[in-house]
Amino acid sequence: MADRDLADLRDRAIQCLGEIGELACNATEAESALQLVTRAVFDLLGDRQAHRRAGALKPGERQFFVSGIFLLALAADSHILTAEHGFPPEQHRLRIPIDTGHPGWVYRHQRPLLLANTDAHADFQQILKTSRMGSALYGPMFQRGQMIGQLIMAAQARHTFEQTDLDILVAFAHFAATLYAAHDGTALWHAWV
Repeated sequence: MADRDLADLRDRAIQCLGEIGELACNATEAESALQLVTRAVFDLLGDRQAHRRAGALKPGERQFFVSGIFLLALAADSHILTAEHGFPPEQHRLRIPIDTGHPGWVYRHQRPLLLANTDAHADFQQILKTSRMGSALYGPMFQRGQMIGQLIMAAQARHTFEQTDLDILVAFAHFAATLYAAHDGTALWHAWV
């Protein structure tokens, strides 16, 4: 991934945060504001040439991306997918048990996580209905010291993401948590129970 211009990526991420902030002021509810964040990371992060490297895709696979936010359910027994991009429509509001796969790991450890190549993690669990992802990022979101969810992004090609992608995703996760609070995100929770 040495051919990626990481300085340019950081500059674009900073510009994007400013643009999202301006647009989010006009969002009418939390999910609309969060969709600005998930769309930004969807468009911004990952090596868009990763799929061209030998071994990045297995036979029958194709490069594509997904992003979204797994919010914690009120009972803290599950994650609920929201503000997603690239997921099949029927997975909107997907609920997964709180301890499922790597979202469960992030919940338990409350730390960001980069899986550059999911094949290197025997415990990786497929969440996307249509296929297994090869590279993934997870950034926890906090409000008043409590984890409220996580911003996630994944791609089918292995080694699509690296540490700089995770660092930027984490910054966007913090921003998403702020937008969630500013737009009364707890109303989302109450609407789903």
